[in-house]
Amino acid sequence: MMYIHSSYRERLLVRGVNRKKMKCIRTWSRRTLMTVLFLGALFTTYEAISGVQAKEIVKWGIEKIGESHSLKWTGFSVKSIQSQPVLQSEISSNVETLEEKTLEESVDWSQYPKRTVVAIGYTAGVESTGKKPGHPEYGITYSGVKVKRDLYSTIAADLNIFPIGTILFIPDYGFGVVADKGSAIKGNRLDLYYPTVEDVYENWGKKEVDVYIVKYGDGTLDENELEALNETESMQVFRQQLMNSRS
Repeated sequence: MMYIHSSYRERLLVRGVNRKKMKCIRTWSRRTLMTVLFLGALFTTYEAISGVQAKEIVKWGIEKIGESHSLKWTGFSVKSIQSQPVLQSEISSNVETLEEKTLEESVDWSQYPKRTVVAIGYTAGVESTGKKPGHPEYGITYSGVKVKRDLYSTIAADLNIFPIGTILFIPDYGFGVVADKGSAIKGNRLDLYYPTVEDVYENWGKKEVDVYIVKYGDGTLDENELEALNETESMQVFRQQLMNSRS
């Protein structure tokens, strides 16, 4: 009878175990790869038939999971330039307490990029623009929209920094939508529209202030866009606050 040395026998056993482990790993790897390929083909086929993108299915799944854990899908991308719908989402999520808070208090503005500017109040009148009522261009901005003081007001900026349509949040003023430019408006300077000279002196004058960039414009703005911003349902409580402060 032939005897195998114990240490040699142990090495054979270890090799056998290792072979089994490697075989299991290869088997599971093949199965995982096949599953991924199958799911990819399934999503591609579903998109082609229904027109619903896979990312929408994933988002739906996340929302369903969130509902079971009392979570919400908000779409936030912190510390990046936010689009307007995201701002609406944040405000809407706090709708039950809006009447008790100002716009400054209702949004975490630190998540938006900010820039320090010198902001000066101006009017559509001769003291600011050289134009009088009756002039064909009186109260008309470079973008073509009429000057407006509302929750979203028209403002003037250096278009090389803030293109037409850019939305800024300006503390103590509200939202400013870049609609105009001026020969003296260069660099980090803004002109904020007010209806009268008295409003300028009473409410603003000239200030250095940090403004928050909600959305960069694409170089265009029209009356319908401006009206839609001011008519946004979730923002009406803040709009009313502004109206009350002016009455």
